[in-house]
Amino acid sequence: MNKKNGHVAIKNSLLGRISLTLSLLISLCFAQMAFAAAKSPIHEVQGTLDAILVFLRDKEMDGAVKEERIRALISERFDFHTMSRRTLATNWRKASDPERADFIENFSELLAATYLGRIEAYTDERVEYVGEKVKGKRAIVNTLIIAKTADIPIRYKMIKRDDEWFVYDVVIEEVSLIQNYRNSYREIVKREGFSGLLAKMKQKIAELKNS
Repeated sequence: MNKKNGHVAIKNSLLGRISLTLSLLISLCFAQMAFAAAKSPIHEVQGTLDAILVFLRDKEMDGAVKEERIRALISERFDFHTMSRRTLATNWRKASDPERADFIENFSELLAATYLGRIEAYTDERVEYVGEKVKGKRAIVNTLIIAKTADIPIRYKMIKRDDEWFVYDVVIEEVSLIQNYRNSYREIVKREGFSGLLAKMKQKIAELKNS
């Protein structure tokens, strides 16, 4: 091999190594991005709850603006469609598409108000994120509200959709919001039909807005 050919071989070898190094760096970057994007259930809950508490603790923010922003955070993290279907149970199959849509709209507002009311009571307390249990596309995130008199357990049941985790039930001190509503709504539908249930829900929303 002459000197010229030797230089060419060395140059090609260096270029090959640089190309390989760049490929590895690019692959590593994409892997890190994918890891960052795939947040765990506990991180999803913590991100939403921490943001809610920041707004709740802001004494300077206008009340209406505060509520609007908190409700937006709740809507982004809660799967109201699944929550509505699980709450109505067998009555979901009996309802028409317009009735289901009407129920989801009203139930979303009621559920957000109920959850917000419960969390608001613990605004000044410390939250601990105890752990998570993941099984396929379902997960449970356990949290504790560290209050002065007692620790309040709040459990979030979650479902995975499109690589993101959403809440489909909240269990506060062993009381499920979904189960609580399900029992109440089942009796109303039995006595007054689906139209009667929707009327009561709209009445309750009007009362909440007036208060």
